[in-house]
Amino acid sequence: MDKPVKTLTHYVEEDLRRRIQSGQSLPHHLTLASLSRHYGVSFAPVRSALDTLIQEGLIRKKENNGRIEINPEKVGIKGSYEPVAIPLKSDDWDRILIKEVMLASLSGTATYLREEALAQKHSTGRSVIRSTFSRFAGAGLIEHIPRRGWRVRPLNLADMQAYLQVRETLELKALDLARPHLVREHLVQMLAANQSDGTAAPDNRLHEYIIEKSGNHYIRDFFRQYVATYYRTLFDYAAPETSVVAEMAEQHNRILNALIARAWTRARLALAEHIQSQERVLGRLLTLVDGKKSPSRHSHRKLGRSS
Repeated sequence: MDKPVKTLTHYVEEDLRRRIQSGQSLPHHLTLASLSRHYGVSFAPVRSALDTLIQEGLIRKKENNGRIEINPEKVGIKGSYEPVAIPLKSDDWDRILIKEVMLASLSGTATYLREEALAQKHSTGRSVIRSTFSRFAGAGLIEHIPRRGWRVRPLNLADMQAYLQVRETLELKALDLARPHLVREHLVQMLAANQSDGTAAPDNRLHEYIIEKSGNHYIRDFFRQYVATYYRTLFDYAAPETSVVAEMAEQHNRILNALIARAWTRARLALAEHIQSQERVLGRLLTLVDGKKSPSRHSHRKLGRSS
């Protein structure tokens, strides 16, 4: 199977094209309603796909009623049918583009990300980039500047410290709320998976587990929003060394051992120290950013060409 196509329109278009050219039966009648149900998409990508296939001559509109039918001359002109890989979902694009934002924030100055350049880089449409960045902007992670692009601020100490302070407060509260709902067997399993010899990264299910068991959807939403994702991506980028991975794993071990022993005060202290220690790791990136800063307060850097 090929690599996933990047848009829903291309997904529908390519699947129908392959079915027709290989002689494979179609999933449904060639109507907007039936095809949108089959592919699980709105009418818009189906309509665009059908328009393209009409232009290519693979399908055509009947003269008497305007309904769409297959052009029999195009059936079976190629080999066997191969399924089209499902396109990337919004969560996938969030992960891909949050890394672009993270890298831009390390440039040392305000950086403008261009939709056209990123669309070309990732072989997708500008609408995918725009919709994802619009969600980022809604979370305050970036901002759109007309005729310039999407502005990314450089990483700075105040923002990083503010995020870690909020994270510490909320995650400790989540632990307090989760106490009656923690399952010892689950904690033991995580401890077993969390090697501290530097051969494996710490099992981050611990944080997700505590937050989920808190039952507080406001806390859960904070850790699912894009700013939190940005800092997780930033931390993973900043801490590849074996010594750092081993240190983080050992900190997780201390938290888990305290939770298994139901030593709540010790668990809270271990969790707080673990979160605070991440400032040291991220501080390395701040040193890098400070070294890249331009003497001019108003200098900007653009990534990609203007459309």
